[in-house]
Amino acid sequence: MNKITIIGTGSVGSTIAYTLTVTGLASEIVMIDINGAKAMGEALDIRQGTPFCNSCTIYAGSYADAAGSDIVILTSGVARKPGQSRLDLAQTNVNITKTIIPWITKYAPDATYVIVSNPVDILTYTFCKYSGLPEERIIGSGTILDTARLRSRLSEYYSINQQNVHAYVLGEHGDSSFIPWSVANISNVPIDAYRDSLIHTDAVYPELITEEVEEYVRKSGARVIERKGATFYAVSISVCHLCKCLLSGIDTTLTVSTMLHGEYGIEDICLSLVNVVGKKGAHSKLLLPLTDSELAALHKSAESLRNVINNISI
Repeated sequence: MNKITIIGTGSVGSTIAYTLTVTGLASEIVMIDINGAKAMGEALDIRQGTPFCNSCTIYAGSYADAAGSDIVILTSGVARKPGQSRLDLAQTNVNITKTIIPWITKYAPDATYVIVSNPVDILTYTFCKYSGLPEERIIGSGTILDTARLRSRLSEYYSINQQNVHAYVLGEHGDSSFIPWSVANISNVPIDAYRDSLIHTDAVYPELITEEVEEYVRKSGARVIERKGATFYAVSISVCHLCKCLLSGIDTTLTVSTMLHGEYGIEDICLSLVNVVGKKGAHSKLLLPLTDSELAALHKSAESLRNVINNISI
């Protein structure tokens, strides 16, 4: 029996609720929104389809209804508009998050909190500073979506199953993110050697242009927003995968945003590294052997986030 509360029933929150229901990850879902009618409508719409999938109780509720939740997902806040950066949203969504924290933690003090709203690294930092909860139970969705976009793109390059692609996007979930190409591989073959390592194949693969892949990953969200006004399917699938890992008895490595305490020489910033995630939350970090240039890119990303924190009120 897994109980999950979702705060915010916009496109992302509602799609997460729908995906959790269809995949059977939750037996009880509480949907909370300042617009109670919207939350009720979304819950009712999903609930009426449950006879054809896994049994799940889903309803609109208040903060008090979150009591006993295993996971609380925060998707509330102002959505990013076309042409707007994630960091432009910072102060408004920090203020919204600060009003939510005391109410939700009062009723669900033992839950693991998954922060999805943007700018996710800044809001994860805010939650760590204000909630008083153990940091391993405060997890930003971070670059799990960016990493999924990267692996999807690389699998297209080489017509290979995405599960055979091992590569990461680290740093801020935003413009200063970067890809540590030195550890990227397909089935343990370094990514830049994979094409030449294949034998007995008539397939012709393009040369890997890392700059093109980085541009694709970094601009994917903006391109979707430009075309359809919002992104919510891929991020919802990513967040549900994170929930699956949190509820599983087997630890999984994911690029999620957590508080740093000296890792790679970075202190008091939330950004994405490779974390070990399981029932105990994001309880460990896996430090990849980064090159000097990759380490510099990580520090640049941390500094970008630090500048935002220094210029807003948290």
